[in-house]
Amino acid sequence: MTELKQSLIRRIEATGPITLAEFMAECLMHPQHGYYQKERVFGKDGDFITAPEVSQMFGEIIGLYMADRWYKMGKPQSFHLIEFGPGRGTLMADILRATAPVEGFVDAAEVHFIETSLQLRELQKKKVPHGNWHDTLNTVPEGPSLIIGNEFFDALPIHQYERQNGEWLERRVHAEDGVFQLVVTKPTAHVALIPEHMKDGPDGSIAEICPSALSIMGDIALRLNTHGGSALFLDYGYRISSFGDTFQALKNHEYVDPFAEPGAADLTAHVAFDQLHRAATEAHSKAYGSTPQGMFLMALGIGSRAQALASGTDAAKQEKILSELKRLTAPDEMGTLFKVLAVQNHELPPPPGF
Repeated sequence: MTELKQSLIRRIEATGPITLAEFMAECLMHPQHGYYQKERVFGKDGDFITAPEVSQMFGEIIGLYMADRWYKMGKPQSFHLIEFGPGRGTLMADILRATAPVEGFVDAAEVHFIETSLQLRELQKKKVPHGNWHDTLNTVPEGPSLIIGNEFFDALPIHQYERQNGEWLERRVHAEDGVFQLVVTKPTAHVALIPEHMKDGPDGSIAEICPSALSIMGDIALRLNTHGGSALFLDYGYRISSFGDTFQALKNHEYVDPFAEPGAADLTAHVAFDQLHRAATEAHSKAYGSTPQGMFLMALGIGSRAQALASGTDAAKQEKILSELKRLTAPDEMGTLFKVLAVQNHELPPPPGF
């Protein structure tokens, strides 16, 4: 039994069942025993591989997207280049490398990482030593901003609600004889955030809400409205919120029981892009999408980039590049499940790829 599991059981015994959001937050970000504080997370030797780790092409395309937005902002001589959940720093390193030929962009960019994991901060410093690190967006200085987040929102804690006898009840984590199990209880106030088109769902329906994601999106929209700029988020999830239990755990690239070893596996849930879109527009920003990742990357020219990288190489290298392209864009890989959402202030023209 992990130390974190023992701690959670003691907490539940003392205070009663905890929300799924509380369980996720403890498992992922506990200061000593949380997953992101101690586990090897990314890459072949970790538990999962994100798009920047699949291929350099991903970061290069995102970098060119950011350069385009910078031009449309009037090429400010100083701006904040902000990444939420930067992993090992691979995406930001690729963005900076891809935009190095864009005159003035890298010199104008002040890099900021929104990262609470001390372990991951050390990895990011190896890739981008001149970055600045923050626990939240609130401590990033004011000013025009370009913001990126890849697989950030899926790791934020969710609340789950289950429909029984015509009313919504909250699913909470209880412990019985050292085993975690879900029980239903009176809902928290966050139940009001269930989208209108889902509120009258049939008995047995499960709805998921991520209040922290909506709050963060509101903060982002406020920054863009006040100081100018653009944000881009890529993640897996729903274009339109739907019923279902998407809470899952990943360990060694395989799905495992999310309650078995707290702190030893990655916990995620599908992102509700329509809810993020609504949060941005309610905060008076302009939102675009969501659109499938494959269509977005192809529209921005990743196919041509793959062709250029493969040109003049041997058959093995060409096959590798083609495989990476397929992984990022094919409907049966990351191309459809992963979506893209852009958020901007109203002064900017529509972004490419949407």
